[in-house]
Amino acid sequence: MLLTSPPVSAVDRALVVLATLAQRGRPMTAAELKQKTALSQSTLYRQLASLKRWGFVLETEGAYAPGPLGLQLALGFDLASHLVQHARTAMLALAKQSQESVGLLVAANGQAVCIDMVESRQALRCSFEKGRSVPLRQGASAKCLRAHLPAEVLSPATALPAEDLGAIRQAGFAVSDSEVDPGVWGVSAPLFSIGKHAVGALTLMAPSVRVGDRQLPMIQMTVVAAARISRSLSKH
Repeated sequence: MLLTSPPVSAVDRALVVLATLAQRGRPMTAAELKQKTALSQSTLYRQLASLKRWGFVLETEGAYAPGPLGLQLALGFDLASHLVQHARTAMLALAKQSQESVGLLVAANGQAVCIDMVESRQALRCSFEKGRSVPLRQGASAKCLRAHLPAEVLSPATALPAEDLGAIRQAGFAVSDSEVDPGVWGVSAPLFSIGKHAVGALTLMAPSVRVGDRQLPMIQMTVVAAARISRSLSKH
């Protein structure tokens, strides 16, 4: 289930279907959707019919995927995203300084979602595609985001021990190695808007074999870049 409580309206059910398709990253059959959403077959088909009619879902050979209207929503997000606009310059600078990939992630519906990405120009590089999401359980980004989420929105499946969350908040960053993808090292620092409200995480990622004794400098440059973005956000 994607939500901590069952959907209670047609709107909720439709959003559960859309969120499931968005997080899967590939077309899904009706049987897969039924299993993931826990909706009855009749309810699921009603939602799919409505979403197809509006262009939010596309059906091809019995499989369902996000439809063309999703592209319009994504375009609107790119044009209007306050966080992306304020983070982009610092992300480009961090990627150039480190020669590694840099991602901008936010927490949504129990997932860490990548909303912007600057890839390294090196032949061997780490990539976390824009729009990709992972559960708020493992990885530097997920741990950093979890540490700054209100306790009431954390589910038991994504919660860390209080001492671990406190340690991440005190350090100002989270580090992981091969927790999400084998051979990928990452460091993530939180981003704050006005009133020290956490709005996302800046993540530097690199092949583990290339990190070596660069770990501390990479952590420091990520923390500095995140602080720069937070200062920009706090002014607007």
